[in-house]
Amino acid sequence: MRMSQYFLPTLKEMPSEAQIVSHRLMLRAGLVRQTSAGIYAWLPFGLRVLRNIERIVREEQDASGAQEVLMPTIQSAELWRESGRYDAYGPEMLRIRDRHDRDMLYGPTNEEMITTLFRDAVKSYRDLPRNLYHIQWKFRDEVRPRFGVMRGREFLMKDNYSFDLDKAGAIRSYNRMFVSYLRTFARMGLRAIPMRADTGPIGGDLSHEFIILAETGESAVFCHKGLVDRDILGRKIDYDGDLQPIVDEWTSLYAATDEKHDGGRFEAEVPAGERLLARGIEVGHIFYFGTKYSKPMNAVVAGPNGDQVTVEMGSYGIGVSRLVGAIIEASHDGAGIVWPESVAPFKVGLLNLKPDDAAVSAACATLYGALGKAGIDCLLDDRDLRPGAKFADMDLVGLPWQVIVGPKGLAAGKVEVKNRRTGAREEVPLDGVVARLG
Repeated sequence: MRMSQYFLPTLKEMPSEAQIVSHRLMLRAGLVRQTSAGIYAWLPFGLRVLRNIERIVREEQDASGAQEVLMPTIQSAELWRESGRYDAYGPEMLRIRDRHDRDMLYGPTNEEMITTLFRDAVKSYRDLPRNLYHIQWKFRDEVRPRFGVMRGREFLMKDNYSFDLDKAGAIRSYNRMFVSYLRTFARMGLRAIPMRADTGPIGGDLSHEFIILAETGESAVFCHKGLVDRDILGRKIDYDGDLQPIVDEWTSLYAATDEKHDGGRFEAEVPAGERLLARGIEVGHIFYFGTKYSKPMNAVVAGPNGDQVTVEMGSYGIGVSRLVGAIIEASHDGAGIVWPESVAPFKVGLLNLKPDDAAVSAACATLYGALGKAGIDCLLDDRDLRPGAKFADMDLVGLPWQVIVGPKGLAAGKVEVKNRRTGAREEVPLDGVVARLG
């Protein structure tokens, strides 16, 4: 994509309405624009990030054995009355009526709807287990939406729901999601720490939230330092095998947010030199809640002996749009965003420092074509601006690599390659750029 043709409305001034780093940088780098309180339009640059996050989430869900569906945003109030949650949920639920005066709502979550879909389709234990997920927009009418996409009213979420014959099966499904979440966040360049959590309005008696460390995090975090450096991507995962040892490994060391923190336990279990006190952001939450929804909604199957068995359920959420802000909170510097390669809107920013120089423009065109042919997403800054403005914009938008083409280097047959994260620069022959970045 050429910047001269791209809709990327960056801002030089700091937005006065933005209170945290991610909100400021998302506005300045042209990812989003607010359309009303807590509701945002996603511009092309931000949408590319959103889609990359969505892709990783989808790939890891599919690998775990979950199956994708798509449920509507508008739900019937009758489903929620059936579970008993319609009146209990609170004013965060946007309640509406259609033209026939039927009570409807904009879904804040989907336990009721997925239970109904399952109940009406699955009748035998032979069809278990099942895990169904979707990636869909949700709405919660926050009384004070703030912090940009981190706590908005409308948000994109991956939520999925497991159905099993008994508790042992439900725990196996829970463990699959636990490990899947570790892999999902690691692929995004995040170090997510699972922490025991309250179940809140979802219900149940087993829950973990996944927290990434960031200075501007909403929660205080107390954990063993050993959790920060653990690697899940280097391990081969068998989702049909016993995952309990991996779950035990990741939950054996102390980790808690301020809501669950026990100072005495922390000091007793964690040596002084291994204690980590930080701030954190929740990016995922998983729940096992047994028959909380299946029992009142009569989601039953015929068991091995022909008896009717109420299925055991769990639910698992990842804030897809929230992750855009969370990644920025965890990965930025004084100049702007620093995207991990896996979610970056483009891998390479190609800077033409002298667009009116025919040789420089020809070299940029050649590189742009070669990178595209190699499958490397590239944003070419071909605008007629001073080099300083181009450098500032490219640092602001945070693409992982910058390839800088100017007349002086080109005369020697070389271009400059800069790593945005480290700031390291190197001179690379023009014909060696694709191999260097491939």
